[in-house]
Amino acid sequence: MNSNEIIEKNKKSEEIKQEFLVFTLGNDEYGIDILKVQEIRGYDQVTRIANTPDFIKGVTNLRGVIVPIVDLRVKFVRQNITYDENTVVIVLNLDHRVVGIVVDGVSDVLSLPKSEIRSAPEYAVTLATEYLNGLGSVGDRMLILVDIEKLMSSKEMELVDHNSKI
Repeated sequence: MNSNEIIEKNKKSEEIKQEFLVFTLGNDEYGIDILKVQEIRGYDQVTRIANTPDFIKGVTNLRGVIVPIVDLRVKFVRQNITYDENTVVIVLNLDHRVVGIVVDGVSDVLSLPKSEIRSAPEYAVTLATEYLNGLGSVGDRMLILVDIEKLMSSKEMELVDHNSKI
């Protein structure tokens, strides 16, 4: 290895990386900022709240905190939704608000350098591009990187109010 190759290798290793929790919805892999994740739990029954959209499954009591639970599979119009031993809830801490999202499964945590993140295309089939941070590529895998805080605070969701102070 010559000195230029060593310098290039060091530059790559020093490149700032962002960590993403990777979860699945159907056959698609999504990534969210790991710093927004409080915990990962198995899916338990929730208390349904009247007059809420179908994708808001209800609320659960998590150690004294009432947590709204959103099923992203319903939100993203997935077919054949089942609740089994692989179904998990990712508990998020977003702007001092705790919210749970139901997904098909969690696979791993990936560190992506900025150079591996591409901007989102102008179209998206299941999710408006305004809620995407981009697309991450790791080998032959393509991750849809979701701005989960922006999605959860959208007008449609109204789960995180950025104007409220705790």
